[in-house]
This record gives sequence, structure tokens and C-alpha cells, in this order.
Amino acid sequence: MNDSRNMILAIVLSMAVLFGWQYFVAGPQLEQAQRQAEIAAQQQAEAEGADLAAIGDEEADNLPGSPAVATFETREAALASQPRVPIETPALSGSINLVGARIDDLRLNRYTETPDENSPTITLLSPASGPEPYFIEQGWAVASGSSVAVPDSATQWSVADGADAVLTEDTPLVLTWDNGEGLTFTQQISVDENYMFVVDQSVENTGAGDVSLYPFSRVSRYYRPQTQNFFILHEGAIGVLGGDFLQRKYDALTDNGQEDFTSTGGWLGFTDKYWAVAAIPDQDSTVNARFVASRTDTSAQYVANFVAAAPTVVPAGGSASYESLAFAGAKVEAIIDSYERGYGIDRLELLIDWGWLHFITKPMFYLLRFIEGLVGNFGVAILVVTLLIKAIFFPLASKSYASMANMRRVQPEMKAIQERFADDRPAQQQAMMELYKREKINPIAGCWPVLIQIPVFFALYQTLFVTIEMRHAPFFGWIEDLAAPDPTNIFTLFGLIPWDPTVVPLLGAFLTVGIWPLIMGITMWVQMKLNPPQADPAQAMIFGLMPVIFTFMLANFPAGLVIYWAWNNFLSVLQQWFIMRRHGVEVDLLGNIVSTFRRKPKPAADAESKEVKPSK
Repeated sequence: MNDSRNMILAIVLSMAVLFGWQYFVAGPQLEQAQRQAEIAAQQQAEAEGADLAAIGDEEADNLPGSPAVATFETREAALASQPRVPIETPALSGSINLVGARIDDLRLNRYTETPDENSPTITLLSPASGPEPYFIEQGWAVASGSSVAVPDSATQWSVADGADAVLTEDTPLVLTWDNGEGLTFTQQISVDENYMFVVDQSVENTGAGDVSLYPFSRVSRYYRPQTQNFFILHEGAIGVLGGDFLQRKYDALTDNGQEDFTSTGGWLGFTDKYWAVAAIPDQDSTVNARFVASRTDTSAQYVANFVAAAPTVVPAGGSASYESLAFAGAKVEAIIDSYERGYGIDRLELLIDWGWLHFITKPMFYLLRFIEGLVGNFGVAILVVTLLIKAIFFPLASKSYASMANMRRVQPEMKAIQERFADDRPAQQQAMMELYKREKINPIAGCWPVLIQIPVFFALYQTLFVTIEMRHAPFFGWIEDLAAPDPTNIFTLFGLIPWDPTVVPLLGAFLTVGIWPLIMGITMWVQMKLNPPQADPAQAMIFGLMPVIFTFMLANFPAGLVIYWAWNNFLSVLQQWFIMRRHGVEVDLLGNIVSTFRRKPKPAADAESKEVKPSK
């Protein structure tokens, strides 16, 4: 019995340590990162040095850089300062900057900042001259020592004659620039109904000699973004290069300064929790890729770029072209999967951080998405999936609860053994094992319901936390976002007291317990009342505190996860009660609950110690 209890205790405490690490370590790290991001966001974009843009081998070190630009206090002012061509698609709105032919103004029409549909849409890309610069650009680099004039970030492009001055999913944008030396550069930018840009760069040579150029593409982020800093989520540089999957946190990028890779195909860029921007070369061509980062107390610059390893030769009297892709948008699994298959992009699915339990997380997501398509609500889908999991593992759970029922049935004999061999632990253990053998009881079997729940719990947690499909997904009542914590709080009497308990020193972080975490804690406590009582007072105290600890721990977890846990506890109570009753064990659940609140009688020894001794 003690072995069984110790194993359960070890599992529960391991989970408590894991959640506690996130709560006490990841939380402070998040606050620190937020403060750092606020400092960086207050700084204006500084000179975009050409040193950051350099990439590739010695022949490609002349990748055009970016000259210093005037800065503006607001994004709107920066947008108004330069000529632009609008982007209008069902998924995107914004504009392309004719100076530099940059994609540097992008909003995601399908996503708002809050669950309120009238709140502003998500801003993904912003110009270099405003706050929080983030943009994509393509171009040509020249070989070392070449004097050929190529377009750079200061180049004023023009809309080609006869081309539409708007980019839609049906009408591409065609931009041209003449270098005055016999070369005419053209960029045809197309975008689909979602988030993939196709950039076809071409050069026409009317000069007398051949020209060698190197096509490149880069994603530049000139600020340190706010990150979640959770151990189950990667945010920062990401890519598949040379067959390797690469993930670099922003701080790691700064520490490394520069990392170079050679790859055939692949992709690289930056990922946030729900959004990503990536430069994608032709999947059959070899490129030199690079992550570059620098940071000071007042600014930060991060660049992910590639340049073709071999030059594109533009013959005299002829032309040449190079096509690349750029992803900029929401990490929707179905959309990313279609791009991976449609364009043959190596493991683009890894833009979504499925975690080390991906073999469970992805099927969990597919199942939730399928059921949501039937019932129309992800919260209801979570309830249905929990029922399915319970049904699948019912035979194993039945054996586990049957074993627990038998343990409860022989509880009087176990207590007698403990009293008989109170001072002889080896003899006590031997007598317990003989009892288990005689009654055909497996004390370890009771651990299986807990062990089964752990991977399911983490897979659901990962799914709720990283998939954009869960973002702003409502349940019923006050839960408007299953991926966010329960917004209610018992410490404000659910809004009746107008104060913010989180400002309380030291304890503030613990004073955010909503209704669903409270329901979860109660169901966990009720379930424990079905189990045999703990003989060891220390273990009994720890197990008694577990519902309280988990209530506070899960208070800041996604509401969908707390709803799952509460619903799973409720089903477990019904299942365990039914199985134990079927095995002839009288389960007085109500009596167990009521007895918890009764005043315990004082031990006899304690009473005797307080008797008044007769005087001599």
C-alpha cells in the first residue's frame, strides 16, 4: 500500500514541481521580457547598417544594405511618409512601400487583438521608419568588386505601365526600376487568398556584356518583441536549413551574433506564438543563409536572410529571373500544410510548435478540430474528447478502480497489520504483501488513471496554448477565449469589489482564482474522498493540500485546460463510484465529505496528558 501511495505521491509532486517551475520561474521571466520589450519599443529605428545585411561567401558580401532613414513617432506617420501601393485580400490589408519595394505594412483581417470583434486587427509588419520595424524585402546582390548598380532600400520603384496599382489575390503587382546602365529590374509580387507571397524577380540586360547577380531575400525585425517565455513554446528565429530544424531564442541570437548555413531549399524567418514571417527560396536551389543579431541597451536588430550560392547570369541582350516565396501571416495548420504540400517546402509544418509530444498533440488537435466541425464549439469538443478518452481507457481504468475497491475492502485488515507491526516495518511490509497476494490485489494498479492523464493533459495543454484555432474560441457564459485564463476572480467577488488583487505585494500573483479553477479544485477534492484514507499523517496532509495547490496553480492556465481537468475529475468520480459499488464496496461519498468538516476527537493519550495530577 505504501509503495502505491509513494508512487502516486511522486507523480503528483512531479507535476506540482513542473507547474510550479512555470509559475514561479517562467512568470518572472515573462515580466522581465515584457519590461525589456517596452524599453525597446520606445526606441526609434536607428540606421539600418549594411553590416547586418551582409551574407554568404566572399562573392556575395555586397548584398545591398539600408541607409539611415528618418524616423517617426507613430506607425501612421511612417506609412504616410512614403509612396505606397495597397494590399487588399480577404486575409490581408496594408501596402507595399515603393521605396525599396518592401512588404512592410501588413494587417491580418481575420484576427483581432481581443475577443471583441470590433477591436483592432492584428498588425504583423511595420515600416523601418516607424516604431517596431518588421518587414520583408527581396533584391539582387553583386559579386565582390563589381560596380553594377542594383536596387537597394532607398530605390524608388514604379508601377509598370498597364499594371494594376493594387495587390489582390487576383491581380499581381508589377514594379520596375532602370539603373541607367542597361539593366531594367522588375518585381512581380503575387499573393493568394491567405498568407503566401510569390516574388518573381527578373532582370533585362540591354548592355554589351553579361552580368552576374545573386538573388536574395530577407526578413528584418528591428526591435525585441514581447515573448511568452513558456517552456512549451518557441518564439524567435526558426528555420529548416541543410536538413536541420533550427530554433533560436532572441537572446541566443544576440549571444551568437551571426550563424551561417548552406542549404538546398528550406526556409527561415521569425515566429511568434500565433504569427510567423519566413523567407523561402526555390526548393531546388542552393543558398547561403544567415541569422544575424545585435542588441544594445536602446535597440535591437534581428535579420534572417538567404542569398543564392550560385550567380544568376543575365546575358547581354537577354534576361534572367528568380522566384522565391515569403510567408507572412497566421499559423493556421490547414493553410501551412497546404503550402508544404503544394510548394514542396521542407517541414514548413514546424512553424507550429507541436512540442516533444507531437505524436499525441497533433492527433489531439485533429480530433478536436473534427469534433468542433460537428458540434460548432471547441469547448464542447474538449468535453466530447474527454468522454472518448475515458471510453478508450475504460478497461484499464476499470481494473485500476477495481484494485482500489479491493484495497478499500481490506482496509480493516491493513489497519490491523499496521497496528500489530507498528515497530517492525519489514514485518509490516511482508504481511501487507501476503495480504495483497491472498486477496489478488495489485497496489500499483491504482496509479494508471493518473499516468494515463498526464500525457493527455500535456497534449491538450500544448494544443490549447500554441494553435491559433483555439485563440479567442468561446465556450459558454463568461469564457470567451479557451486559450486564455478564466477572467473571473473569487478575490473580487467576481467583479463586485472594484479592486485589483494582483497588486498585493508577494501574494498578488496568487490572487487570481476564477470560477472554473474553483470547480476544478472541488471536483479534485471530491475524487480524493473516494480513495482509501491515508494512514500516514504526512501523506494525508499533502494529499489534502493537493486540490488547493492545483486550484491556485491552474488559475492562470488556459480556461480550456481547466475545463478539461474539471470535467475529467467529474467523470472519474462517477466511474470510480460505479466500479467500486459493483465490486461490493460500500461507498459513502457524502459521509466522507461531511466527516471532513466534523471536529476530530482528541486522542486519548493527549487527553490523559492534560489530566490534573494529584499533589504529593
